[in-house]
Amino acid sequence: MSKFEGVLVSDQWLQGQFTQVELRSLKSKFISLKNQNSKVTFGDLPPLMAKLNAFRDMYGEDEIRGILGESGTDFTNDIDFEAFLKAYLNLQSQATAKQGGRRHSSSFLKETVTTLLHTISESEKACYVAHVNSYLGDDPFLKQYLPLDPATNEIFDLAKDGILLCKLINVAVPGTIDERAINCKRNPSLWEVNENHTLCLNSAKAIGCTVVNIGAQDLVEGRPHLVLGLISQIIKIQLLADLNLKKTPQLVELVDDNEEIEELLNLSPEKVLLKWMNFHLQRAGYEKTVRNFSSDVKDGEAYAYLLNVLAPEHCSPATLDTKDANERANLVLDHAEKMGCKRYLTPRDVAEGTSNLNLAFVAQLFHHRSGLSTDTRKMSYAEMMTDDVQTSREERCFRLWINSLGISTHVNNLFEDVRNGWILLEVLDRIFPGSVNWKQATRPPIKMPFRKVENCNQAIKIGKQLRFSLVNVAGNDIVQGNKKLILALLWQLMRFTMLQLLKNLRSHSQGKEISDADILRWMNRKVKSGGRNSHIESFKDKSLSSGLFFLELLSSVEPRVVNWNLVTKGESDDEKRLNATYIISVARKLGCSIFLLPEDIMEVNQKMILTLAASIMYWSLQQQTEDTDSSPSPTDTATTNTPEASPAPSVCGEDESSSMGGEFSNMSVDDATSDTTATSSDGVSAGDEQL
Repeated sequence: MSKFEGVLVSDQWLQGQFTQVELRSLKSKFISLKNQNSKVTFGDLPPLMAKLNAFRDMYGEDEIRGILGESGTDFTNDIDFEAFLKAYLNLQSQATAKQGGRRHSSSFLKETVTTLLHTISESEKACYVAHVNSYLGDDPFLKQYLPLDPATNEIFDLAKDGILLCKLINVAVPGTIDERAINCKRNPSLWEVNENHTLCLNSAKAIGCTVVNIGAQDLVEGRPHLVLGLISQIIKIQLLADLNLKKTPQLVELVDDNEEIEELLNLSPEKVLLKWMNFHLQRAGYEKTVRNFSSDVKDGEAYAYLLNVLAPEHCSPATLDTKDANERANLVLDHAEKMGCKRYLTPRDVAEGTSNLNLAFVAQLFHHRSGLSTDTRKMSYAEMMTDDVQTSREERCFRLWINSLGISTHVNNLFEDVRNGWILLEVLDRIFPGSVNWKQATRPPIKMPFRKVENCNQAIKIGKQLRFSLVNVAGNDIVQGNKKLILALLWQLMRFTMLQLLKNLRSHSQGKEISDADILRWMNRKVKSGGRNSHIESFKDKSLSSGLFFLELLSSVEPRVVNWNLVTKGESDDEKRLNATYIISVARKLGCSIFLLPEDIMEVNQKMILTLAASIMYWSLQQQTEDTDSSPSPTDTATTNTPEASPAPSVCGEDESSSMGGEFSNMSVDDATSDTTATSSDGVSAGDEQL
């Protein structure tokens, strides 16, 4: 393992304006500017700044030069890294002002996490503290520290060792983390704290959180805006988990016909929640339509009508009669409390239209009393409309992978969201910068069908340039929602990316392509070097189902990461499952961002086995590469054993072709990926690959 330290800046205020992931990326770019005398001048900055995604759509090189020169800067003067960071912040603040001064807070779900404005809502903090106290109050380890006081910063202090966040993830999506892998100690070492946060961040990505610009060191430092942002995402995932037809088939009552059921399947959880709310409001005679969880609910009237429908036994005429919004909000919350909904938000939060907390409040109402009946005929049809288990796992796999890349568009329903081609182009441009001709692409919303086809045709064209198997496949196949073909295309893209990343990282490959056979040979050699005798013949080897080979592999790349006292013989299904869940958490704890399920190991899912192996191989080779690098200066980047060690796309959004070797954690395939043989509308196979 490499040293556990980050990029250090002597100015503590300046250090606090960036996450470690941002500092690492900016440091790398700054170093790349150094000339033969190891100097960087102000004149070197405009060409670099103009290429960063944060600025390239807003400023040209000359504009940036003008902004930097406003303070009388001499462009021939040398500049150090701290001055570079200050210039970046100056340009960033002007870019924000140009966009209308957008205010960033710890929203439930963000495309990225920004550090320009560290706004912390005390109401949100109090809500999340109440949530933690409620759901983790009986936890065997955490109960000694709970309940937390929402008026203090105890939650940030408790989150510093990573245990709270890992436990909270398991509350949101039970079984995500094997708690045997969490370092639960009163005074864990720095290494153990780092491992906990690495496990937390990789697991958070595996349940759908956006953690592109958060590193373990940021959580170790307990940065409030980042900790609160992550907690809010985890809680949102928990609260919205059942807002789909698969979990709650009674939701079919919200629609009138079969065509609308299909539309319901494609809605995001938030929109389903709004649809549910408006369904009951219409029944109650409320004349308005609620379109958001802020301005449309701040007067409390919609809540009064909603609660009178859901729990008429607790209704009070005074709730609607009162003219004071704060008083009405207080009566609404009293009504909800009588239903069993804990009072996480205050009347002021309702009156101010705090969207995060109002969404959480409505989600709580849904969980406590949905008010939906059971129409068996509609429910049967809805169950027929949902995908089979394999397709659902594949959809989840690619959706999480795409969202982990940090592109601007968030994917809610893979099959529906990729049909206009825009997301495919964003993914291609993220992974292979410069591959997309944006002048020939159309940004959503797209009304003209032929524009969608054009976007998809360009994605197919780039795929063919990458030598994917897409014979006789056209963009219209994607526009028509050919699920098998969509999964096949994305699998080829992921697999190709993994192999390219390994090729770029392996200096000894001398430009040669990396094959599946190379990964297999590396695995066997690595296990043998660790003093083990296990050997596998292929990624289909049935012996892999016990989990022992992967545990030996993980132990070989980092001996201290596996506790062999927790390993079973892997003979029965129960023992195999225990080993499989432990493998996934240990790999994430090591630094691998993976999304596969225990079933993938138990069933020896060939493609998932490949992605797990490639992720471990990438991490191992990365450590070797770092060990051979020249010793960094105190302010240079020092790699940690975190998702930073396999960095996600930078918040700076620069042309990242030089940093692609560091992005495997976000390129890892997850879950049970596709059976990659798809058939186009012409019946021609697509997506074949040699596994």
